[in-house]
Amino acid sequence: MSYSLAATSLTDKNYQKKYYENGVLQAEGWHTGNAKTDYWYFYHANGTIAKKGSFRSNRKNGYWYYYSEDGELLKEGHYRDGITEGWWIFYDIATQTEKRIQHKNNQKNGYALIYKNNRLKRAEKYKNDSKIGEWTSVFSFKRDNPDVSL
Repeated sequence: MSYSLAATSLTDKNYQKKYYENGVLQAEGWHTGNAKTDYWYFYHANGTIAKKGSFRSNRKNGYWYYYSEDGELLKEGHYRDGITEGWWIFYDIATQTEKRIQHKNNQKNGYALIYKNNRLKRAEKYKNDSKIGEWTSVFSFKRDNPDVSL
């Protein structure tokens, strides 16, 4: 079930809400014609936020956030025209681990920095989603990668 509310009579832009069969809000955001545009919110079946971010011409664009059903932030990062780009951050609350991974064209490309309890524990390097290097000490990582700032 969904309904739309016209934002203005001067454009074909409208605000849409979509619901699960149980009546809980599933998604809400702007449409221009048949394409998602601007900021959108998506919800889990229990009503908590699942993800939020912007669209441009029906493609994810800009910064996005993803959440568990318990409301914990799972990951966040950039999209450009529907493709993951730049630094993405992944969180694991159970292990107190945080991974910061560079993306290009929907793949790991560049560095992955793995933190535990807010301390850098390991660094990895990727090219086209394949690991091509790994460091288990900050000293060796800085020595081998002097141009990378932590």
